[in-house]
Amino acid sequence: MTKPKLIQGNFFNDERGILSFVNEFNFLEKKIQRFYIVKNYQNNFIRAWHGHEEESKFVYCLNGSAKVCCVKIDNFNKPNKNEKIYSFNLNENKPSIVFVPKGYANGFMNTEPNTKLMFLSDKSLEQSKKDDFRYEYDFWNPWKINFY
Repeated sequence: MTKPKLIQGNFFNDERGILSFVNEFNFLEKKIQRFYIVKNYQNNFIRAWHGHEEESKFVYCLNGSAKVCCVKIDNFNKPNKNEKIYSFNLNENKPSIVFVPKGYANGFMNTEPNTKLMFLSDKSLEQSKKDDFRYEYDFWNPWKINFY
């Protein structure tokens, strides 16, 4: 079974500026069909939970930072509240992509103002709309921020 994972990237900088990359991400292999960008108006705002039986997604932080979480859905009509939550922290200064496999619900909370996340999908908008499951933001609740 495929699990959510973080695909690491890196960056290079010199006197001209910064180049961010995730070279291990292959758009053709992943069969990316579309992308969209999400920006919340409020800081620490939660957008969750959104699941798909057939659609896989990839999440990249363009600006700011966010906590991105995924949960395996055993039954899309009556999901288990005790499923393991996979949690990832994305940040514009550490290029990486979160892979959200089909069969999972995902959500995120921006942890800085003006955060922008880019979502890439392997399904068309029409396909996605037919494979759309929504749950309350706190059905699984990993959104507490731990300050050190």
